[in-house]
Amino acid sequence: MQKPDGLIFDMDGTLWDAIDTYAGSWNLVFKELGIDITVSRELLAQLVGLEGRKVTGTIMPDFDDEKRLEIYNLVNEKRREILPQQGGVLYDGVKKGLEQLAGKYTLFILSNCAKGIIRLFIDWAGIDEHIQDEIAHGINFMPKHHNIKLLIEKHSLKNPVYIGDTAGDGAESRQAGIPFVFVSYGFGNTDDYDLKFDDFKSLTDYFMGL
Repeated sequence: MQKPDGLIFDMDGTLWDAIDTYAGSWNLVFKELGIDITVSRELLAQLVGLEGRKVTGTIMPDFDDEKRLEIYNLVNEKRREILPQQGGVLYDGVKKGLEQLAGKYTLFILSNCAKGIIRLFIDWAGIDEHIQDEIAHGINFMPKHHNIKLLIEKHSLKNPVYIGDTAGDGAESRQAGIPFVFVSYGFGNTDDYDLKFDDFKSLTDYFMGL
C-alpha cells in the first residue's frame, strides 16, 4: 500500500468497546418512560456502526418514526450524561498506538454516532492532542462515504485510508473511493478489505514502518 497522508478511524469496535454503556442508556430511558423493552449487549453489538434510524427501527419495531426519533434523542442525551463517568474499554494498544501514529500521520475519527459522542470519547480516552478532526453522523445525518469525502476535501487529503471493523465500513470506504483497513477484533466481519489487522499494535507497527 502507498503511504497514506491521513488515517481515518471508525470509533466503536475499532478504538473502544462502549456497548455496555450504550445499552445502559437505552435501558435507563425505557425504564423512565415505562416501556417494556430491554436492550441486550448482544443485540446492540449487531447494530454498532449502523445509522441511527436503522438502529431505532430494529430496537423499536412497533413505534412510528416520530416516536422512535423522540426516544432516540432522549437516549443520546442520557448517553452524553453517563459516558464521561462510565466510559468503555479502550482496546489494547490504542492509546500508545495513536500517540505514535500522530507523529507520522494526520489522524481523524469518523463514526455513525450521535453529535457530541466522539468528543466525549476523545476526552475520556485522553487522546485530544493526537486527533486532528472528527465528524459524526449526527452532525448532518449523512452516510459515512459522504462524510469521508467531507474530511478529504476539508483537509486536502490525497491518499487517506478508512480503518473500521464492519462490512458496512468497507462498503462506505469503497463508495468514497479510498482503501479500507479492517480490524478483526471489533464487532463485524468482512472479506472485502485492502489490509487486515488482528490487533491495534500490528496496525500501528505496519503504518509506522511505511
